[in-house]
Formats: sequence, C-alpha cells, structure tokens
Amino acid sequence: MIRTNGFGARTGAICGLRRSVIMTMQHLTPKDYITTKWSGGLTTQLGIAPEGAVYADRDFLWRLSSATVEDAESDFTALPDYERLISTLEGTIELNHNGGEKLTLNPYEVHRFDGRDNTHSWGCCRDFNLMLRKGKCEGKMRGETLAAGESKTVHGSEGMMLIYCGAGEVNVIVGEESIALKADEAARLDGYAGEVKLCSKSGAKLMLAKAKAI
Repeated sequence: MIRTNGFGARTGAICGLRRSVIMTMQHLTPKDYITTKWSGGLTTQLGIAPEGAVYADRDFLWRLSSATVEDAESDFTALPDYERLISTLEGTIELNHNGGEKLTLNPYEVHRFDGRDNTHSWGCCRDFNLMLRKGKCEGKMRGETLAAGESKTVHGSEGMMLIYCGAGEVNVIVGEESIALKADEAARLDGYAGEVKLCSKSGAKLMLAKAKAI
C-alpha cells in the first residue's frame, strides 16, 4: 500500500518481492522539495541523507538537487569532500575545470567531476545535481528518454534510487504497486535493488539517480 507521510509525500512499504525484501517507495511532488535562493538563481533540494542533514553543514552523505542558473557565467561552490554529477534539464552549458579545456553539456547528458576542482560554467540552464561524500557513499546518475507508448525495465538500488520526471508523464511500477509521475515529480525507492518498470503513454524525459553508503 502507498500512503501519505507527515511531509505530504505518498509512501509505501512493499515486501515479498525478493526474499521478503522490505522497501519504501515515495511519490514526491514540488511541495515536498526545499527551495532556496542562491546568487545565480534558485536551488531546489529533492533529497538529502541522512534525513535532517543540512547542506550548509557539509556533513551529508548524499544530496540531490536542481537549480536554475540565471547568470551567463558562474563559478561552482568548492566541495572538496564530495564527488559531483551534473546534468541539465533545460539549456546547454559549457564547463571547465581548473582552467582546462571547455566541455559542452547538453540536456540529460551527465558529467562527473571532483567537487574539489575549480569549476567555471557558461550559459543559463536548469540543472540536476547529485553529490556523493567521498569514501562514504557511491552512486551514479543517467538520463533516460521514453517515447510515446514505450516501456523500459531498470534496476533499483540497495540504497536509494530516485526517478525524476523532467518532462512528460511516466508510470513507475514495482510489483503490484505503481506511482504516476508528472513533470517535476519524482519516485524515490529505498532498499530495493530489483526490477522497476517505467511506462509512458505520451513520452517522458527522466533522470535516474542512485546512491548508497559504502
């Protein structure tokens, strides 16, 4: 059964899928996110671990966020204790690290880099970020596109997996349970490494992110 927790997110526990695995699945909508201002626009936190951790304290295990970049050029905040993965949901940007060669990042492409690097960007966008504590957390992120009427099967994570719908609509199905996502909504699965089915009638653009403690 999927229900609503105290923060408004719909949550559920599913067992018996694999050796009585117990997992939780949450339906996150914009009211569940935390949005704050930064010097170049707005940043929206979609999730952080451990629960209750504060980004500014720099002691979190992992963090997922999306930000609007409204300045033509900007410098990334130095995060020497973290590995970073970034993509854009809207807009193409250019990046370089430590004054090196520029690279181009198109929507739903993913670039991984060291948070210690001196990173500069050119271009306005809406981005998508995963931060992983070095030596304590590992993870990955990728973009996924579903055509109208298409279905795909992906695998979850022993830790956390977040499926974010950047555009369109998608159904996220685990066993007999499902969550219908619209644009800017997400499904978060914790503790389930089995199969997850993604189905879209009209087409969808997704970001898939995973993180787990090591």
